[in-house]
Amino acid sequence: MEAKIASRNDGPLDRAFAIVGYVAAQTKAVSVAEIASALTLPLPTAHRLVGNLEERGLVQKALGTKRYVVGNQLVTLSAKVIGAAFRTARRHAVLRAVAAEIGEQCEIGVVRDNTVAYVDSVRASQQQGLQFNPGEAAPLHCTSTGKIYMSRLPERAREKLCRALALTRYTETTIVDVESLLRVLDETRKRGWAKTNEEYVRGVVGCAVPILSPDRELIACLGVSVPVARVSFAELDGFIGPLQKAAALLSETILQADDEGDEP
Repeated sequence: MEAKIASRNDGPLDRAFAIVGYVAAQTKAVSVAEIASALTLPLPTAHRLVGNLEERGLVQKALGTKRYVVGNQLVTLSAKVIGAAFRTARRHAVLRAVAAEIGEQCEIGVVRDNTVAYVDSVRASQQQGLQFNPGEAAPLHCTSTGKIYMSRLPERAREKLCRALALTRYTETTIVDVESLLRVLDETRKRGWAKTNEEYVRGVVGCAVPILSPDRELIACLGVSVPVARVSFAELDGFIGPLQKAAALLSETILQADDEGDEP
């Protein structure tokens, strides 16, 4: 994937943003020479800018190499930006509407530092067995949002992540076997949405659908968690249609600015 810098936007900040964008768009670590070639930068300039970005945690060397991936500070910042984007009046209203339609709490989650971070939620009138509130975090392997995120990774990256994660057992049905988890992720990838069957909290089931950017990249997930005494694992399928419609609406509005002064 190549990204050329327009001559009229050729300042240091433009070049730094171009480097961050290029590194973030790659599916593997890249060298400074590859960055310089893709962005038509002089190699010394690329080395200087990459060094500055590395000092600020926006890019970092892949473990044991001299090649670069996105940095932890950038990952944290991106999650905060996504959270802020969803906590606007227009998008919070979409979340409220789907929660009212299905009668259950709905939440929006993103992945940060290999955990699911919840950035917005709306509670239905009735009590929930599990409530994910903004700022809370949960594991990847036993949440629907985590499964969607992992399922969309390239196959080798998916397997590598599954083998690197601490597959902690939270309940009797938590998937802690790597091969079993990989099979579930393959099914999730084909289906396009995910379910969990009392895998994080006993007595609670859940499902989630992806929220995609205009170029079909995963931004976040829209999900629901309910007591199995009220909704069975099989009955979760009935929530997928309303969640997908809401996710599509969120996808359409994510890059649109709200009116000034709008508050959720």
